[in-house]
Amino acid sequence: MAENRAWKEISKGIIKENPTLRLVLGTCPTLAVTTSLESAIGMGLAASVVLICSNIVISALRKLIPSKVRIPAYIVIIAGFVTMVQMIVKAYLPDLDKSLGVYLPLIVVNCIILGRAEAFAGKNSVFYSALDGIGMGIGFTCALILMGGIRELLGSGSIYGFNVLPQIGSLSPMTIFILAPGGFFVFGILIALTNKVADKKGKPKAEIKECCNCPMADTCSMKTEEEVAK
Repeated sequence: MAENRAWKEISKGIIKENPTLRLVLGTCPTLAVTTSLESAIGMGLAASVVLICSNIVISALRKLIPSKVRIPAYIVIIAGFVTMVQMIVKAYLPDLDKSLGVYLPLIVVNCIILGRAEAFAGKNSVFYSALDGIGMGIGFTCALILMGGIRELLGSGSIYGFNVLPQIGSLSPMTIFILAPGGFFVFGILIALTNKVADKKGKPKAEIKECCNCPMADTCSMKTEEEVAK
């Protein structure tokens, strides 16, 4: 029973509830940093580390944090881990830090991380919150790798700095794929393919069952009449 739930918490973030391709969260960094595979991997790993660590700490402190200040408290915890990750990247991977630019510190307000803190870590045990962070981190990183690989291959003719496209024919790189329109195009195609795979496996589309799981529930205009009445 416990093993089944553990696997479920890890696997759900890969396809069924992939934060990028199914829930469409973290769109801004997804489109911005996937112009190359290196940047995509770097952002995915950085966000995953912050997600796992913040989930663990928030879950451990969930009974001590007053509900009225939970969102500010979550942001402070997340910001602490983002600062540590940013300092490590600056010290040991300066090129990666330069390529990620402002999107590395902006992990603090990444809706994937804050959303998992509010919807899962704040309500579940440390163990399962860690597994949730791992699964969502893997899903986010895989989505970035797919986008980064496709956009770099088609837009620059290379993969991780190695020329590939000129060796497979006369097809020349299409610069549009490393620009914003190409990013939206690849993003849309990957979302469609992911939904197709999920539908074939009989997985229902991920939906927010209760608005209380959303950090913006109090100000959202999309609440149902029943939820407003509550």
